[in-house]
Amino acid sequence: MAGKLTKEEVNRKLLHIIAVVLPIGIYFIPLFTSQSRTRVTLFAFTLFTLSFLIDIFRLKIGFFGKLFTRYLGSMMRETESKQLTGATYVMAGSLICSVLSLYDESLAASAFIGLTLFILGDAVAALVGKAMGRVKIGDKTLEGALGCFSFCFLLSYFIFPFVPQLQSNWGGGFTFVASVFVSAGVALLELFPLRIGKLTLNDNLYVPGVVSLLAWFIA
Repeated sequence: MAGKLTKEEVNRKLLHIIAVVLPIGIYFIPLFTSQSRTRVTLFAFTLFTLSFLIDIFRLKIGFFGKLFTRYLGSMMRETESKQLTGATYVMAGSLICSVLSLYDESLAASAFIGLTLFILGDAVAALVGKAMGRVKIGDKTLEGALGCFSFCFLLSYFIFPFVPQLQSNWGGGFTFVASVFVSAGVALLELFPLRIGKLTLNDNLYVPGVVSLLAWFIA
């Protein structure tokens, strides 16, 4: 499977990486501005609704669908042509994390950890898997999962301890063991999609929330 990394996939994942502004906004806007977490959550709901409606218009209105495909079609996977895009699922996953952040500051910090690690780790998994993946596990690759784990561990262990008001609000410590557990959680959940009967859930929807709860439990 090595050598299958295309320009379209790179562009798609670069856009995915830009989505890291979502956990940054959800966590830090209430800390450094007068906006409450409730207002930020309402804004996250608005973004999700907008993305969802764009997808519905794309799927149901021919002219809008053609226009969307003309300018953004290269960013889409073939499977998304007749279903919701990954962007809408990312918005839904971000909304779930924003709702979790309403509970207390520890869970808000955990939601930042979970959403950030997933957004960046998922992008690394796809890029590494497409570029170097040889050992297939379902639709994913072992190399992609290892890349995801390694990146998440480095981010958690070496970077997160220096993020302002993150470790103190989280209530835990970014120790070696904690970093391994949360990083392994991201990699394994990304590698093995959740299936309900014949339905495979989009990992953008549930992984950020599950990892957030895992981080909260570890704290």
